[in-house]
Amino acid sequence: MLLSADPGDSRPLWLLTEGELESWLAGQSVAVSAWVRAHVFQAERYRVLTLPGEEGVAGAALGLGALASAAELGPWHASGAPERLPVLPWRLETPLPPRAATHFVLGWLLGGYRMNRYRLDGPCVPGAALIAPPEADVRYAVAAAHASALARDLINTPPNDLGPQELADAAVALARERGARCQVLSGGELAGFPLLRAVGAGSVREPRLIDLRWGAKDAPRVTLVGKGVCFDTGGLDLKPSSGMALMKKDMGGAACALALADLLMRLEAPLQLRVLIPAVENSVGGAAYRPSDVVRSRKGLTVEIGNTDAEGRLVLADALTAAEEERPALIIDLATLTGAARTALGPELPALYSNRPALAERLRQIGEEESDPLWPMPLWQGYEEDLASKIADLGNVASTPFAGSIVAALFLRRFVAPSTDWVHIDLYAWNGKERPGRPVGAEAQCVRALYRLLQERFA
Repeated sequence: MLLSADPGDSRPLWLLTEGELESWLAGQSVAVSAWVRAHVFQAERYRVLTLPGEEGVAGAALGLGALASAAELGPWHASGAPERLPVLPWRLETPLPPRAATHFVLGWLLGGYRMNRYRLDGPCVPGAALIAPPEADVRYAVAAAHASALARDLINTPPNDLGPQELADAAVALARERGARCQVLSGGELAGFPLLRAVGAGSVREPRLIDLRWGAKDAPRVTLVGKGVCFDTGGLDLKPSSGMALMKKDMGGAACALALADLLMRLEAPLQLRVLIPAVENSVGGAAYRPSDVVRSRKGLTVEIGNTDAEGRLVLADALTAAEEERPALIIDLATLTGAARTALGPELPALYSNRPALAERLRQIGEEESDPLWPMPLWQGYEEDLASKIADLGNVASTPFAGSIVAALFLRRFVAPSTDWVHIDLYAWNGKERPGRPVGAEAQCVRALYRLLQERFA
C-alpha cells in the first residue's frame, strides 16, 4: 500500500548495507546502538529490526546485505518489508537516486501480492504502508505492479476455471479497460490456423485465437505472441502425473504477454501494439492428434508430429505466421516452452533467443538493471538438421534428446522472416521456493525488461 502524503504519525525506515551499518550506528543514540547490538542485527538481506521509542515503535532498519550502497538496490530488496514491518505508515530516511527509489516502491508493491480467490478466510490483513519518496516514478511502479499481479493471477488460476474461453475473456476485459480492440476466433474461424486446431482437437474446450490491438496506426508496429496452453496433459504422448502437476502454468507466456500489453497501454507507449494468443488445451480424446500425423501449417510448411507433448511450438508457429503477415517492426514471443531451458538455466533465468544478437545482448543488460533477468542462448545452425522429417518439411521434435530449448527456438524461427526482428523467450513463470515478495506460485517474468526495451527502442 502507498500513501501519497506524509502523515504525522509515520515512522522512519533506514536502509542499511552490511558495510554501512557501523557508520550508521555511530550517528545513533547509545540506546539505539545497544538495542541493535543486543539483537545481533548485521543488516542481513531482508532482515527487519524495529526500534523502540517512548510510545512504541520509533522506527525500523531494513537490511540490504552485501550491496555496496542502498543506491544499488533492486525491487526484491524491498519486497519482504510490507509483511515484516508493523502495520503503520513508513517513510524512507535513506536518500535514494531515482532508479533505486522506483525499485523500492515497486518492490514494496510486489511484496503485497496474494492470491486469495480460493481462500475461505478471505483477504489477507493489509501490510504496512509506504510514503513514496519524491524521487520515485510512482506511476511506473504502480503500473508494473498491477501488470505483475495480472500475470500472477492468471497463472495461479486452476485449469477448471481458466480454459481457452476464460483466457479469451480475460483478454477482452483487459482490452475493454484499456480502450483496445480484441477479436476472438473460434470454431470454423480457425480454419487458417491448422496447427492450433490440431493441438486442441482432443479437448471438449475448443481452442481460441485471441487478437488484441491498441495504439495509433502511424506508430511502429510491435506484435507480442504468447503461448496460451491452458493445460497440457501431453496429449497421447501422456505426461506422468509429476509432469502434469504444474501444467496450469503452461499459459504463462500468454499471461506475461497480456501483462506486458497492460503495462504498455497503461503508460501510453508510442506503439501500434498487437497481441496474438493461441489459447488451447492439450488433452487426450478420440479426436486428439497423433504421433506421426502430418499437419500443414498456416505458413504452408508441413509438420510431422514426432511427439504430441511438443505442442507449444505448434500453436506458436501459426500465430507467428499471422504476426508476420503484417510485417511488424518487432515480434516477441513468450512461452513456457521446454524443460531443457530449465535444465540449462534454472527457473529464475529465462532463455533468450533472437535473430539479432545485439538486440539480445541489450535486452540481457536491461534485464540485469531491472532485476528481471534473461540469458542469451544461441540459434545454433548445426542443430537445424535435427528437425528433418522423411515425409514432411520438418518435424516438431528433434531426432536426438539434446539441446531441446535451442531446437524448439530453431523450429519457431522457420515461421519468422529473416528480415523481421524477432525475440523468443523460453520462460518458467513460476516460483518453486518461498522468498520475500515471491511466494510459491506464479511469477511474471521478463515483463519489466521488455517494457524498458520497447520504450528505449521506439520512444
